[in-house]
Amino acid sequence: MTGERARYDRATAHLDAPLAVVDLAAFDANAADLVRRAHGKPVRVASKSVRCRALLERVLARDGFAGVLAYTLPEAVWLARSGVEDVLVAYPTADRAALAELTSDPKPARAVTVMVDDPAQLALLETARAGREEVRVCLELDVSLRLLGGRIRVGALRSPLYEAERLAELARAVERRPGVRLVGLMAYEAHVAGVGDAPAGRPVRSAAVRLVQSVARRQLAARRAEAVAAVRSVAELEFVNGGGTGSVQDTAAEPAVTEVAAGSGLYVPRLFDDYRSFRGRPAALFALPVVRRPGLGVVTVLGGGYPASGAAGRDRLPQPYLPAGLRLAPQEGAGEVQTPLLGTPADDLLIGDRVWFRHAKAGELCERFAALHLVDGDRVVETVPTYRGEGHAFL
Repeated sequence: MTGERARYDRATAHLDAPLAVVDLAAFDANAADLVRRAHGKPVRVASKSVRCRALLERVLARDGFAGVLAYTLPEAVWLARSGVEDVLVAYPTADRAALAELTSDPKPARAVTVMVDDPAQLALLETARAGREEVRVCLELDVSLRLLGGRIRVGALRSPLYEAERLAELARAVERRPGVRLVGLMAYEAHVAGVGDAPAGRPVRSAAVRLVQSVARRQLAARRAEAVAAVRSVAELEFVNGGGTGSVQDTAAEPAVTEVAAGSGLYVPRLFDDYRSFRGRPAALFALPVVRRPGLGVVTVLGGGYPASGAAGRDRLPQPYLPAGLRLAPQEGAGEVQTPLLGTPADDLLIGDRVWFRHAKAGELCERFAALHLVDGDRVVETVPTYRGEGHAFL
């Protein structure tokens, strides 16, 4: 760890902190590992977890990656106009202006697929239509785990379409509606892909998570195959998308799935340390400068209040990473303008020194920085804008 800290300090010595970096060797190694775990099925890169056009282009240029999983329609239209030829929007949209653009411009209309899980979304699309371009549509299946006749539910609250027949019914509604074409099906198992099964120091929770996920995977494979068969009886599908960083190898093994999605596995934020099935390399870091030394065993860095989305808790806070041994002050946590750090390494830090952090989640870090400095060895080889640095704040 000491060597890593010295390397990052040398690489960015000419820059003022706060700053964010991506270690290209780690990024590329993580990308290769995702492809390995996908067992020959293409990996669609989740842009929410990257939020940097240059790095999306870098990973899409690699064998094994194909297409982008976007998080908003305006983002998808922008990426399509920038040259990305295959963009699936992972969430339904109510953005009338973006729908108007999509239906009136052939370039994004050819590249972008929108998500639908309710007939009302199709109706909204028609009211927003500004042109005659056909809209590509993907349906989403609810793949939550349900036990005891549905009285127990485990999984993200996403699509209302749980039964295969309901999915097929919506597929028939899409097929009857002019101006839209059903091309795909998505089934994202957040309770498997996004929940670590080996949280450090929590053996009871680890065992419980592994048991639930084992049951979920068995139920999921059968239900996903049934749903795909039901929709394919209505329309030809170009793709069936599933999975995420934490479940790539399991999802790719299902015959019904044609592609897997992943994004967090490129940066490997700290919430992705808790998996037994893979071990990534932290690639995205941010550095904050020491600006105060309040006393023995304490330093204060500038900024740092970058909590991750999700249910509030300590696991959503950024983590001091280098030098090792520092921790957040429990009474203050990560502050908006300053963050006190405790631990014996604080006594060796001087005003102006840097503390390197890992974010709890992946792409959300890019909402705090306009640029990412790409590090190769002990040099910054390029500085590239984040979405925010290009003037976009899609969410």
